[in-house]
Amino acid sequence: MQFSREAYPAKVTTATRGYSVFVQTAAFWHTAPHRQHTRDIGIRPQFKSSRAARWHSAALGYTLLSYLLGWAGLLAGNAWLFLPAAVLLGHSLVIAAYMIHECAHNTVFKQNRHNAALGTALSWLCGACYGRYEDIRYKHFRHHVDNDDVVWFDYEAFFRSHPRVYAVTRGLEWCYVPAHDYLMHALMMFSAFIIPQRRDQRGRNITVLALRLTALAALLWWQPLAFAGYVLAYTLMIIVLRFMDGIQHDYPYHLRLFSDEVSEHKGDAEWEQLHTFSNVISWRYEWPNWLVLNFGYHNAHHAKPTTPWFELPTLHRTLFGHDPDTVVRLRPQLQMYHRYRGYRIFHDAPGLSPKEGRDFLQAAQRAELTGGNAASFLTAF
Repeated sequence: MQFSREAYPAKVTTATRGYSVFVQTAAFWHTAPHRQHTRDIGIRPQFKSSRAARWHSAALGYTLLSYLLGWAGLLAGNAWLFLPAAVLLGHSLVIAAYMIHECAHNTVFKQNRHNAALGTALSWLCGACYGRYEDIRYKHFRHHVDNDDVVWFDYEAFFRSHPRVYAVTRGLEWCYVPAHDYLMHALMMFSAFIIPQRRDQRGRNITVLALRLTALAALLWWQPLAFAGYVLAYTLMIIVLRFMDGIQHDYPYHLRLFSDEVSEHKGDAEWEQLHTFSNVISWRYEWPNWLVLNFGYHNAHHAKPTTPWFELPTLHRTLFGHDPDTVVRLRPQLQMYHRYRGYRIFHDAPGLSPKEGRDFLQAAQRAELTGGNAASFLTAF
């Protein structure tokens, strides 16, 4: 499978006018450091279809509106607005994150660089901008092409060599605090100083750290309640993303992100589907799945990764039929998330044995799996 950066001819359409300035500005910052496509920045982005224009515009419009309203509610300093504003802001970050995923698969605009520009801009909303957008895209494509979870950071080895950190992390996880993913996002903030292969990004890393930490420090000094609301919103984003990621595959991670080692299952579509699982929010109604841009239809996504989010339910039923036994419903997902919250790092819950393939799906449907942490596409290492 080849992933080309080649651009397609663009035309100006009414549907894209509202996003043209936003995306063109992001395109400048995305491409200028690499001196690529600078002569074409003035070309306005064109959605892939009129249907894509409607659905993606709705998702982006909701993201921006809820982001602004969330911040307005937090900055109002009203205790009654604190929780709804934090939840609204948190959900805007969730949708922004899943739109980054759409951009990575080039489902939004016809030209790849416009998808990259939008993905780069959205990464600033999600706090995933310390490294390059291309790092997110590259690692995620390796996941699809290699049929593997390719990583650089061996968190199991880290926790084994730091037992006190593990004890604290597990204790916080038991209290529903996503400490494991906090660690991953903290590493992301300093990735250019931790990952040798990304040392060339240190200048960018310092600049982004300075900007974001200064803004957060100012917010903490000026509006402590709003700062707390942002922390809550960011935590909500982390929890939702890892809840959805937790049982979508049954294979372990491998330390191959910066190596040429080839996965033994690369290109094996049958194996890929056998070890990929769909965890929907609702099988009966489609609209609840919009809360995560249909990310739970994961088998359909892996069968055809260029399918946009709004077509995944139909694709799932076309490929796998209308049998609810092809998915994991919400109730067992919630039961597993609660019951095994202290065991997701090493998958060492008493009474559970490792499962694969069809056995994994059936165990998930019975709520007899630990699930996993730290699989977010935002943490590109």
